[in-house]
Amino acid sequence: MIDVKSHISAVRRTLGSRELEAGTARVSTISQVYDTDIDDLWDAVATAERIPRWFLPISGELKEGGHYQLEGNAGGTITRCDKPHGYDATWEFGGMVSWIEVRLTPEGEGRTRVQLEHVAHVDDALWEQYGPGATGLGWDSGFWGLANYLADPTSTPADSAGAAAWVASPDGKLFMRLSSDAWAEQAIAAGDDPEQARAAAERTYAAYTAEA
Repeated sequence: MIDVKSHISAVRRTLGSRELEAGTARVSTISQVYDTDIDDLWDAVATAERIPRWFLPISGELKEGGHYQLEGNAGGTITRCDKPHGYDATWEFGGMVSWIEVRLTPEGEGRTRVQLEHVAHVDDALWEQYGPGATGLGWDSGFWGLANYLADPTSTPADSAGAAAWVASPDGKLFMRLSSDAWAEQAIAAGDDPEQARAAAERTYAAYTAEA
């Protein structure tokens, strides 16, 4: 398994905003470079055969205009598909609709960057309580799964019980702590009050690790 600290450091995270018809939306961006070519990375992040190897079981039609459903998580509609450069989709969960934009870019021979933007209207009270880590830790966990899968494609994907056990382990808690802190620092860089941002990160960390 990849070293937690090295992985967290290798991931880029930024926060911004975007004007939509319904008003200003928050944009969380996460990206990482992987040691594989763009066609292989596309296959890993865009096909029903390989997505469950590192993320979650998925069903539906994975094509432009098709509907997808991640087991126990979000579903939505694929609104744009530009193989092997990226895709856009709605992200529908808990009665809320947001949007994801995935882009793949070559970064030299045999290396490819994957970037994901999550665009969402976030209630101010919810942001104050949990900050960007509410979804950021989830995306960090996905990138962690992808990194470990690509490092060892023959490995057995973890089931829900195995994933929960890892989160409760020292490495899992360290991962959640470092991810929470990294998103808090991005919130501060984007203009949030430092004390408030770090308190929100503490609440998010507790929510993900079930610690009081």
